[in-house]
Formats: sequence, structure tokens, C-alpha cells
Amino acid sequence: MTKSFTPLLLGFIGGGLSSAVGAVHYSSCGLDGIWKVTAGAFSRNSKVNHETGRQWHVKDKHIYDDWKKLVDNEKGKLDAVCILTHTPIHAEIIDYVLERNIPIICEKSITMDTDESQSLHKKFNPKKHFFASIFNYTGYPLIRELQARIDAAEFGTIKQIHIEMPQEGLIRPPAIAGKAAPPQNWRLKDGKIPTICLDLGVHMHNMISFLTHQEPSEIFAEFGNCSSYHNLIDYIYMLLRFESGMKGSLWMTKTALGHRNGLTVRVYGEKASACWYQMEPEELLINYLDGHREVVDRGSKCRVAGELRYTRFKTGHPAGFIEAFANLYADIAEALNEFKKSGKWTTPHVYGFEDAAKGLKFFEAASKSYREQKWVRV
Repeated sequence: MTKSFTPLLLGFIGGGLSSAVGAVHYSSCGLDGIWKVTAGAFSRNSKVNHETGRQWHVKDKHIYDDWKKLVDNEKGKLDAVCILTHTPIHAEIIDYVLERNIPIICEKSITMDTDESQSLHKKFNPKKHFFASIFNYTGYPLIRELQARIDAAEFGTIKQIHIEMPQEGLIRPPAIAGKAAPPQNWRLKDGKIPTICLDLGVHMHNMISFLTHQEPSEIFAEFGNCSSYHNLIDYIYMLLRFESGMKGSLWMTKTALGHRNGLTVRVYGEKASACWYQMEPEELLINYLDGHREVVDRGSKCRVAGELRYTRFKTGHPAGFIEAFANLYADIAEALNEFKKSGKWTTPHVYGFEDAAKGLKFFEAASKSYREQKWVRV
């Protein structure tokens, strides 16, 4: 956790009260007092925009109906801008903010495809521009514990990694505050990359990189539709090969009735295997070669999960989604403070522009595999 006692000042573009992610970002970034939201263009709906600002104690003069005015007027006042809009307009906003050299925190996916990301990459200077991507699932303490144990060779050589993320939102929309929340319009149209990959898949791709420090080298993908949105790809199976010889798979869908968010990570090594389930995030199941099984939580003998930064309250009182998000926001603050001093950061938990762009390349290769029905190199 950052040692700074002066909150970093943050401006939101998007993320209003009607947003799926805004309240999560607001709650998590401020949980440890490290960040403070002081400006925002929260919504294109003026009523929602100003109501969001009032609820979040943002002064009226720092609430903007035009996100460009926020960027121009708040430059020099904010430590970073957080982009929380829907993905199709990310590229335009990132381009505008890069030109004004304001640090960026950006929700996934960075852009819609590699054409957009490569255009931005031409303007992105890693020594000048700070860019942090939001891959919040890596903020869970037991996922970080798993990473630490893999890095310490407790599992031996990793032979397989399998990640699944089944959800039910396209056949049973989730209820938010007692009201059904049908899919946003932009999520019901696929581009070069299926929207489900931009929504769920990029998290899964990042999780592989986070845990194994490897990228898939070859992909075989199957796409399909199971919902009433017949022109939309809503389930994907992928087989993965890695240069190291490791094998893997991904399964994602929004048509798995009964799964609110079934993100599951399974890792198989020479000496041990592990399974982590996002709906029960405080437990990591490990199986060893000698046959014994261990359930690890933050109260166990841990490498990292028992650290003070992950123990806002004693074990037995579960830490969940908001806390995982807050862990990542603490990492981003640490990275930004380091970047301001040296033009780079060393914290391993923050993924930047180029890391986020790798996911787009990966899923464009998956689309090619599906079209050509063959293994494709990434």
C-alpha cells in the first residue's frame, strides 16, 4: 500500500449512477483514503451527471457535461483521469488525454480492436505517458498468494492452466437495486473481436499472464450463440498452446443459467495443483503430489495473502470484490507516484498500455482461428 498520506486527485469520465461500474470504482478507489474523486463528467445525461457528483461530494464547478472540458479545465489539478465509458469511445478519449499528458487509468478493454490500439500506440510514449489498465480480479489476495507460490516453484513446472468465466446475463439479466439490468446496446453488437471477449475475455487473458508470466503462442477457438440475441456471439471455447509446452483453455459465456459470475482458475503443476473460485474468494484449494489437500485462506501460513495491506480486518471476515478493486487502486497509486519520480514503475501488479493491447491481438487471433477452423499463431 502506498505510504503517501495526501490523497491523489482523480477525475472520472463516465461511471455515473446509471453505470455498471462507476459505484464500484468510486467505493474502491477511496476505500483506503489513497484517492479522492474531485471532478467528473459522469454521464451524458445531465441529470444523472450532476446527481452523481452531488452524491459523491464533488463540487458543482468540477462537474462537467462535456468530458473534453473536464480534461482541459482540470489539467494540472488532477493526478489522473479514470476512463469508465463504454469501450467504443475509449480510443477517442485516450487520444485526447494523451495529447494533454494526463495520467490515465482505463477500464478494460482498452479499445475495440488492434487498429485502434495501434493508432494510439504511435502517440504513446512510455517515458512520458502513464497508463494503467483495470484488471481487478488480480487484486484478490488469494490470487496473489497463488501467483507467489507459483513464482516460488511450489507447484514445479506449470503444465496446464484452465480458466472459465460463465455468466447468465444474456438469458437472465442481473437485478440491480431490484430492477432488471438488460445488456447495454453496445454489448449487443460484435466487431472484429466479439464483445464478450472485450468484456470477459480480456480478464481471463490477463489472469494467465499474471499467474504464469507467459503468453499463448497458438490458439484454436470455437464461437457460438445460445441466447435470443441471434447475431451475437455469446459463448467461446479456446484451446491454448505455449512456447514452454504448457497447455491451457478458456471458456466464457453469458448463457450459463445459474452462474452470476463463475470465474474459476485451475492451475496444474508437476508438484501441486490449485483451484480458486471467485464466488468464494477467500479460499484457495491446493492438492499435493503426496495426496494431501490444503485449503488456504488469509489466516493460513501465507506468502503474501496475510500481509497487512490485505487484512483491513482480521481473517474470518471475508474480503471481497470491492477490497480486491481497492488493492489494485493502491498498486496504481504506488506505480503513479514512482512514475512521477523516475518515469517508470516497478510494482508487478499494474498492467500498462502495451499489456492491455496484447489482449486485443490475442482475441483477433482467436477470431481468425474460428473463421478458418484451424490453429492460429498469436
